[in-house]
Amino acid sequence: MADRSKFLKSGSTVGLTCVPFSGGQPKGGVDDGPIEMIRFGILDQIEGMGYAIELSPGMENQRPASGAPENPMYVSMAAQRVAEQVREHCAAGRMAVTLGGDHSIAMGTLVGSSDVYGADLCVVWVDAHADINTPETTDSGNLHGCPLAYVLGICAETPQGDAPFGWIKPGCVRKDRLVYIGLRDVDAGEKMLLRKHNIKAFSMHDVDKHGIGRVVEMALDHVNPDRLLPVHMSFDVDALDPSVAPATGTPVRGGLTFREGHYICEAVAETGCLVAVDLVEVNPALGDPESLRQTVAVGCSLVRCSLGESLL
Repeated sequence: MADRSKFLKSGSTVGLTCVPFSGGQPKGGVDDGPIEMIRFGILDQIEGMGYAIELSPGMENQRPASGAPENPMYVSMAAQRVAEQVREHCAAGRMAVTLGGDHSIAMGTLVGSSDVYGADLCVVWVDAHADINTPETTDSGNLHGCPLAYVLGICAETPQGDAPFGWIKPGCVRKDRLVYIGLRDVDAGEKMLLRKHNIKAFSMHDVDKHGIGRVVEMALDHVNPDRLLPVHMSFDVDALDPSVAPATGTPVRGGLTFREGHYICEAVAETGCLVAVDLVEVNPALGDPESLRQTVAVGCSLVRCSLGESLL
């Protein structure tokens, strides 16, 4: 990967940020996802591929002293710190790899990478869910379902100043540079927003119809037709079928197979355009020990494929 990268000045170094954070949703345990991946050996696995690792300072694993666990200011502060850490890795020309935590942290990862790569940044969002709810459309109020609304700047009211998420520049990610793969559980309000803003999405129906190879090709053709722009891939393990990754907070049947998920990572890595990767929503508190081992193993494997590991 390092030799093929079109953008990374320090392509032989992975800038790793671990985010033990669960504040964007109500289920505990997802904050332990990064440490379980480290216990499973992800650091040794990355170094075994020939990479050096630059590890961001650790984030405290804590919830706010009072109020709902989805406290917006708490989520905002955590995401802002993530943005600073990812920005530092991207500015140094490293591959920025972020291990979550819930998907609300993508507010930070996308701001951090877009601060360095600007309007050219393409986002490949691999997920069962669209995560594009606004405060006006969300039924649950869970902020892990809202990160894209903030970075795209499509909320009815733009946060300002010291308000939660007021530090996010609306539109730091362009709508025509975002593409989804693997959707299968999309809220009515999100469907309306996807149509309204003409955002490209490939659901599991498209995967069934065209096959994963053709879907990835069409997705990249939409956001990065000449393969000359930087790509940030945000991968929620619930994009995979629960039979593949059972230890996650919002599993939905009918997801990507083991090989389909890995193919996405392999194909995006092969472009030489990948500059940042998120792997989120591994929840060690859900399921039995075997479910956890299986999900953590898959998460580590997806990271390795994103860094260039191939079958041959």
